[in-house]
Amino acid sequence: MRQSQLFTKTIKETPKDEVSRNAQLLLRAGFIFKEMAGVYSFLPLGLRVMKRIENIIRDEMNVVGGVEMKTSIMQNKEVWEKSNRWDDKIVDNWFKTKLKNGMEVGLSFTNEETYSNILKQYVSSYKDLPVYPYDFKNIFRNEARSKSGIMRGREFFWKALYSFSKDEKEHIVFYEKMIIAYKKIFDRVGIGSSTYLTYALGGTFSKFSHEFQTVCEAGEDIIYIQKDDYGKGLNVKLGHAAINKDIYTDDFKKDLGLKGNFEEKKAVEVGNIFTLGTKFSEPFDLKYKDAKGEDKMVFMGSYGIGLGRLMGTIVELNSDKDGIIWPAEVAPFLVHLISLKKNEQANKIYEEIKKAGVDVLYDDRENVSAGEKFAEADLIGCPYRLVLSEKTLAKGSVEVKKRSEKEAKMVKISELVNWLISKQ
Repeated sequence: MRQSQLFTKTIKETPKDEVSRNAQLLLRAGFIFKEMAGVYSFLPLGLRVMKRIENIIRDEMNVVGGVEMKTSIMQNKEVWEKSNRWDDKIVDNWFKTKLKNGMEVGLSFTNEETYSNILKQYVSSYKDLPVYPYDFKNIFRNEARSKSGIMRGREFFWKALYSFSKDEKEHIVFYEKMIIAYKKIFDRVGIGSSTYLTYALGGTFSKFSHEFQTVCEAGEDIIYIQKDDYGKGLNVKLGHAAINKDIYTDDFKKDLGLKGNFEEKKAVEVGNIFTLGTKFSEPFDLKYKDAKGEDKMVFMGSYGIGLGRLMGTIVELNSDKDGIIWPAEVAPFLVHLISLKKNEQANKIYEEIKKAGVDVLYDDRENVSAGEKFAEADLIGCPYRLVLSEKTLAKGSVEVKKRSEKEAKMVKISELVNWLISKQ
């Protein structure tokens, strides 16, 4: 993409109404636009990052047998009444409205009822199970107070997968696969070393659930990590998982067989996995006939990731005083090519890089100073900055600087494309 064709502009001043670092940087760099508190539009650069995160998640969901579909935003009141979650006394953060005919509908804020109602129409035999449908969709929460930038919004984009198994034993096998899949996701987006599998309350579903919590000063949660495990992230063994503040008690640690001292850390929940059991299959009479012809309830699980929350967490952990430092797999572009009044030669290099399949943002703007171009490149945060100038051309080279490093080096123009391909 040519930067001269990118309609968004960077902002030098920090927005006064944003206290979270992720929103400040994403707004200044032109990744998002604030519609209102807790509601953001994703601009071209932001959408590219979001799509990269989405594709990483999709890859790992498909590996474990996930089947992608798309559920509706509007929710049927009658469906939700079956589980007793339509009543505002039970769930107080619905967005609800009425159709022209007076019928009440809700804007979806979770998907357990939706999937149970759909699967009821297609599951009747043990031969129909297990099945693992998932989708990406916008979710709406009528939060009393929205904060933390895109990490907690009134409208957000998420992935939710629901497992439908014949019994608890089959469920647990898949549950363990999802733990591994989530580990791969968080490693790929660049936060695996700061993310921990954490025991948390299971609510009405089970004794406990698991959350994936990323240690971060902007976090709203408190977790406890064994000192020997701090800094290892998802490389820790499962038996040494961290503990959410809500269940950090001596009795619970004893039940889990955990030894040693714990450190208290602020963290962001970037994913969760729940054992639902028959909590949502029972209201919908979601049964199947086993091999003996007997009726059995379908055993369910839930697995969620908020993509905006994940994107905001990546920014919180990967930034410095100059701007964002995107991990390569989620960056809007791998390369930011900057031409310092050498557009004729830069145009050729730009086309060669594109032809090789490398994503490149080309700053071809004229009448913009070198200092301004460099500052904007640091703010936007692509992994590699390439500079073409009279000085570099005299050496038949391009100046290459990795965003996360201070020192630059020269790479021969004739070797540039192959060098970049090796960095993808």
